[in-house]
Amino acid sequence: MRRKKANPLSIASANSRAGRRLGYLVALSAGLLCSAESWAQSAALPDWSGVWAMVGGTVFDRETQTGEGRSTTPGVREHPPYTPEYEAKYAANLALRDQGILPDPNSLCGIPTGFPRIFNLPDVYEFAVTPKQVWIVAENGPNVMRIYTDGRGHPPVEDRWPTHTGDSVGHWEGDTLVIDTVSLHGSEQGRTFVDRTGLVLSDAAHAVTRMRVAANGNMEVQITIDDAKALKAPWVVTKQFARQAEGTRVYDYACNENNRNPIDPSTGWTFTIGPDGKIIDQKPAGDAASEQ
Repeated sequence: MRRKKANPLSIASANSRAGRRLGYLVALSAGLLCSAESWAQSAALPDWSGVWAMVGGTVFDRETQTGEGRSTTPGVREHPPYTPEYEAKYAANLALRDQGILPDPNSLCGIPTGFPRIFNLPDVYEFAVTPKQVWIVAENGPNVMRIYTDGRGHPPVEDRWPTHTGDSVGHWEGDTLVIDTVSLHGSEQGRTFVDRTGLVLSDAAHAVTRMRVAANGNMEVQITIDDAKALKAPWVVTKQFARQAEGTRVYDYACNENNRNPIDPSTGWTFTIGPDGKIIDQKPAGDAASEQ
């Protein structure tokens, strides 16, 4: 009895199907391993979920603040270790602030607040933590800061340019996120103030920020700023944020939509209109500045 010869095409087809099945199994196993690794990485990260609000007012360094505590109040200023050149710039801004004519870029709706002022806003925050990135999202917008925690460094100097929040890379030291920030707008670009007193830094500013949930349950943000042009020594500022009640919502808004505070051209006064269209209060326009 003659043995039937095997069809080479059938053998090749069977081998191909077996190879595909093996490939599927390998890919599935790799996917499961990656999913398990991602889950483990996520589980090891701190829980920064929920909604947070800054504790205290919007003067950048509360510890050195004088006066009544409002950043728009004449006589209130910051005391960073400025060089003489930048002390003079700040004094000039304070004089403009006291006259109610400080050209704060934050008053131009739609321009991001930038860093480090993103940690100095009166509205609520969310902190989104993932294995490869952390996002700081402020309700007062548009303000989003991205910190890359995937092991990358800053781009080469020749590939950087100043932006509102700069370039930030970070790493975890236990439950503390350590952020390194460079490539910021400075007073040279005229686009970033640190608060309503007219505080400025230069485009040489370099900041290291440490974020963690402290024993009291508040988010503690300690910012150390070095600036070879503006500062004679490092400036350390600590801000705190309290977690709000569970279920607190965050809403987007655009300050360009705020038409509730028109100025009466005949008196130069501003007034607030309630939901029923009636005037709630009125005051000189200079007193109506935002606390941002």
